[in-house]
Amino acid sequence: MRKLILVALMALVPLTAAEKGWTSLFDGKDLTGWKVNENTSTFSVKDGAIVANGPRSHCFYVGDFQNHNFKDFELKVDVMTLPGSNGGIYIQTEYQDQSWPAKGFEVQVNNTFKADPRRTGSLYQVKDNLAEVAKDNKWFTEHIIVKGDTISVRIDGKPLLEWTQPAGWPGTKEQPDRRIRAGTIALQGHDPGSTVYYKNIRIKPLK
Repeated sequence: MRKLILVALMALVPLTAAEKGWTSLFDGKDLTGWKVNENTSTFSVKDGAIVANGPRSHCFYVGDFQNHNFKDFELKVDVMTLPGSNGGIYIQTEYQDQSWPAKGFEVQVNNTFKADPRRTGSLYQVKDNLAEVAKDNKWFTEHIIVKGDTISVRIDGKPLLEWTQPAGWPGTKEQPDRRIRAGTIALQGHDPGSTVYYKNIRIKPLK
């Protein structure tokens, strides 16, 4: 009897300190709370993951949590790429009907895509990483932290880069709206030759 009571109590134990404050943005079943632009067939859900494969398209979080508007936060996404694939995780962006997202930052997903030397974890065109930090066909975690004017990226718990937006930052040459602001999250479907899996998408607001 004591053992049964202990098991029951364990089922009621709250989340550990490491898990408290995190909210899942994806239920692992369908794209509820997400909106795909221009090529809707590029995104699907399979085995608990959002799969990006097809013509350029982006899948934006448009759900209710904090009205999909995040400024200071930690974001963790488990990612897996097939060989030669390109993808990305956008932060502080907003929904648009077509093209590459104009607002916010892209954290690169690219382990072996030869046409672009910017590898996984790059803060795209802002602070690029040219070293291999993750492998194809293997799950890894991109951990993105935004606090004030600083963005940090970790891969599988290891710090990769940190960038602080300078005063008067004009954005990049191609994307002048690539600057820190409140915004939503988006996943990238880069091209028909790329297949990227995204799952366990969770966020922890810092304010």
